[in-house]
Amino acid sequence: MKVLVPLATGFEEIEAVSIIDVLRRAEIEVLVAAFDEESVVKGANGISVVTDMNIKDVKVSELDMIALPGGWDGTHALADDGNVQNILKEMDSKGKNIAAICAAPYALHRAGVLKQNYTCYPSVEKEIREQGYIGDGTMVVEDANVLTSRGPATAMCFALAIVKKLKGEETYKMVKGGLLADFCKE
Repeated sequence: MKVLVPLATGFEEIEAVSIIDVLRRAEIEVLVAAFDEESVVKGANGISVVTDMNIKDVKVSELDMIALPGGWDGTHALADDGNVQNILKEMDSKGKNIAAICAAPYALHRAGVLKQNYTCYPSVEKEIREQGYIGDGTMVVEDANVLTSRGPATAMCFALAIVKKLKGEETYKMVKGGLLADFCKE
């Protein structure tokens, strides 16, 4: 299993690191990609993350999922980057898994891959569309091949939902138990 996590300046650190860490605990290979030649990307709160590769070098055929962290500046960069938008469109056309948290469903909307039912950071739905927004009481929403989640506090449950989707119930329960993440619903 391979999951791409693209990072743009201004990404939400809790979300990105939760996704990367939880997936690696489940023995899922995570490819962290930058947009430019710099291998270090600074998040919204000044925390820098070292990336593995450049987004230009991504091969969709090798991916099982793309997972987008939020953060407004990072999300706008994801929505405006031609490489990310093309990856999203190609993955969706092949029925591959797509995930986005917080503001990042906006980037899915821009690519035309966001499904009818979704959640995101409160208020971002107005930037996307209010129809289909499930939001408030739901940490993670799955619609077809797309998973979405609300924001920083739901990042752990979101990452665990990705584990469950990619590796199944047994791995999900093992990782969830090790993290003491009983607050994440089955």
